[in-house]
Amino acid sequence: MVDNERLRQWLCNYQNPDGAFRDVLSVVKQYRGLHPEQDIYTFNDGTRMELVNLCGTIPVKYKGSVYNIPICIWLIDTHPKNAPICYVKPTSDMAIKVSMFVDQNGKIYLPYLHDWIPNSSDLLGLIQVLIVTFGEQPPVFARAKEGSDMPYPSNSFMPQPSAGYMPPTYPPNTYPPSASGFGGYPPYPPKTANAYPVYPPYPAPYTPYPAGGGFPGATGTIKDEHIRESLLSAIEDKLLRRMKEQFQQGQAECETLKRTQDELKQGKTKLDGILSRMEKEKNDLDKNITLLQDKEQELDKAIERISNQESIDVDDAVITTAPLYKQLLNAFAEEAALEDAIYYMGEALRCGVIDLDVFLRQVRTLSRKQFMLRALMQKCRQKAGLSV
Repeated sequence: MVDNERLRQWLCNYQNPDGAFRDVLSVVKQYRGLHPEQDIYTFNDGTRMELVNLCGTIPVKYKGSVYNIPICIWLIDTHPKNAPICYVKPTSDMAIKVSMFVDQNGKIYLPYLHDWIPNSSDLLGLIQVLIVTFGEQPPVFARAKEGSDMPYPSNSFMPQPSAGYMPPTYPPNTYPPSASGFGGYPPYPPKTANAYPVYPPYPAPYTPYPAGGGFPGATGTIKDEHIRESLLSAIEDKLLRRMKEQFQQGQAECETLKRTQDELKQGKTKLDGILSRMEKEKNDLDKNITLLQDKEQELDKAIERISNQESIDVDDAVITTAPLYKQLLNAFAEEAALEDAIYYMGEALRCGVIDLDVFLRQVRTLSRKQFMLRALMQKCRQKAGLSV
């Protein structure tokens, strides 16, 4: 059983403790062979950090039998934003089988870890990928028992590497051991690095260590059918690797085409919007052009009608509806004429056309008359109910 309170206490220093707690809880409920622990992890640069890990075994089906493969998954403090660090953790009677997915130190390299997607990738999916991958290429095999004359167990399905095979070399593990009892491991390579190193060809896969112990089919003699099965296993592994490479290449091309399709769809949507706006503007312009043409025809007709009529007397053109309004209109026109007369009298004085006495006498007379007209207009407006 998982102590939820203790697990939450271990995850309290994580950036997203709730997300990490849910992720761990979903795994331990599904896989009873894994259990959470807290331990010191030593990074490649010597930095030590107290992290939560999932240790135990996962069930892997290989050639019709189920084996328990020991693993350890370290959750860094940014989980689940960044991928965890995974290792195969062999027991004393197991040895690591180096492949393109597992190095000599037990470090696991997977496309799922390299392409970890926040809010989408999780530990449950990682373990399912591990089960499928280890079912095709087991990460461990059984060691030879002490005191045995053979370097490998007598199981004929575990051939000794040929003389032409040289396993890949790795830097020695100089990291200090952690409190859990096994050495610290180098961190997962950065995104810019090649996440899956390429190794030279290796022999046929060894039979993984079974869950119940022991080695199946130990006879002490290598027979023809054993060699045949070993060769078939090697061919099968090679074909699987090539199929995976082709599948990954096709998947990458499909993703590229999908991104291109999405970009084209977005461009099509933008173009459709632009075309719709242009069509609307074109319709508006057509309506405005039609309206202007109608107004132009009306103006032409009005000009033609006015040009055919006789000249109109200005005094006859303005007709009031009542005598009071006519009196107001005449007073206003006369007052405006007096205003103009006074102005031109000043201009005449300035130019020396008239002398000052004549100017003062005429302006006095015009001003008196102007005053009377303004008083008459005010009284007419009052009678008519207009604003004064």
